[in-house]
Amino acid sequence: MTYLVRLLLLTLCCTVPSFAFALSGLPDFTSLVKQNHEAVVNISTQQKIEAEVDIPGLGDEEIDELIREFERDRGGRGPSPFEGNGLGSGFIISSDGYVLTNNHVVEGADTVLVRLHDRRELQASVVGTDERSDVALLKIAETNLPFVKIGNSDELEVGEWVLAIGSPFGFDFSVTAGIVSATGRALPNESYVPFIQTDVAINPGNSGGPLFNLRGEVIGVNSQIFSRTGSFMGLSFAIPIEMAMDVVDQLKTNGRVSRGWLGVHIQEVTMVLAESFGMKIAHGALVSAILPNSPASNSDLKVGDVITHFEGKRVDKSSSLPPLVGRVRVNADATLGVMRDGKAIELTVNIGELPGQAELAQARVPAAVNRENPLKINVDVLDSATREAMGIDKGGVVVSRVVAEGPGDNAGIVPGDVLLTVDNKPVDTPAEFADVVAELSDHKSVAVLVQRAAGPIFLALQLEK
Repeated sequence: MTYLVRLLLLTLCCTVPSFAFALSGLPDFTSLVKQNHEAVVNISTQQKIEAEVDIPGLGDEEIDELIREFERDRGGRGPSPFEGNGLGSGFIISSDGYVLTNNHVVEGADTVLVRLHDRRELQASVVGTDERSDVALLKIAETNLPFVKIGNSDELEVGEWVLAIGSPFGFDFSVTAGIVSATGRALPNESYVPFIQTDVAINPGNSGGPLFNLRGEVIGVNSQIFSRTGSFMGLSFAIPIEMAMDVVDQLKTNGRVSRGWLGVHIQEVTMVLAESFGMKIAHGALVSAILPNSPASNSDLKVGDVITHFEGKRVDKSSSLPPLVGRVRVNADATLGVMRDGKAIELTVNIGELPGQAELAQARVPAAVNRENPLKINVDVLDSATREAMGIDKGGVVVSRVVAEGPGDNAGIVPGDVLLTVDNKPVDTPAEFADVVAELSDHKSVAVLVQRAAGPIFLALQLEK
């Protein structure tokens, strides 16, 4: 045997054990599934659909009788066209029959059936639901049931293995696994839920099912997917279990859910805005408006403040703030870390209760932009019709002209925008605007608060040299 052949055999012998070790290092989910699958349930719903049927020559009573005869003749041949059916998952959180699932699984249902691992079907009552968090609490009349162990999603780390059990497309008790892709993820129209993002395969029917860590603890409720096809594409989102259990406790105790509320409009802090505010790192939530008669309006918080910490927790992104506020008890004082004029200060705000969607939609934002200037913007007096249409109580000037390729144009300011503040200073008249911009000669950039039909927004203008 030649030297090269012996060397090759020796190399193979040395590499096989390390390869086997890599394989054995992968997680084994079998014991986790055996310990927890009995606490996972399938949920099916039925909803009566009110359909208007008009048959010429027949009255309402005759039409109703025809429908009843049709349903009797159908026997057991599938669902009636006058019923809607839904399918989802859930999990038992206590031995006395409390079941956690998604609000959208049971929303509008007339009948909710829970099927256990042993195929028993039990009708469930809806204890309560919370649309904002998409959580629902059910109760079945049974005792000595297997139930899950609740974990702590705050301890989750990106890259950690997680596992889901549910009923995708009606395939009961299906198991899928993956890793945590991100935490604290904000989704459109979901301001109060800091979702756990995973790459666990989730499909229609998985909604409401549990997401486990490797210790067999539930750390999330599978809720949504991002998809262009309606099926799994590698992006799944789960509600953190702490938030879900807080909703459960409130539904049990009060039958409804209340959330903390500041009453501010916020936006992301870009690097350019951070520089204009004297911040070295872009983070936090920039206050672009304060709603009237809100907790923020009764505090020392100001438009232009950057909220960097809430109750001692760092606010990395603007989307991080609403979930933190929402979890605070109503009427409790909260401490805010704020950057104002380049200085870090602390404020205290008495947290109010988040109003309903209709009340929030009706809330109007009070606001606060003539001559050519370093911003290359001309402004005029704001007329009363525009002021009323935009909900501006006082102050502000309207942009009448924007010089092409000037700082204002490059930042996206257009004629018709209303400027409320420049460099964090309110501008109520064209003369005040001119006075403020005259003091900007030593600025590299300046923040301008703009009021538009869609709401207030801060823009950062890079000044020409």
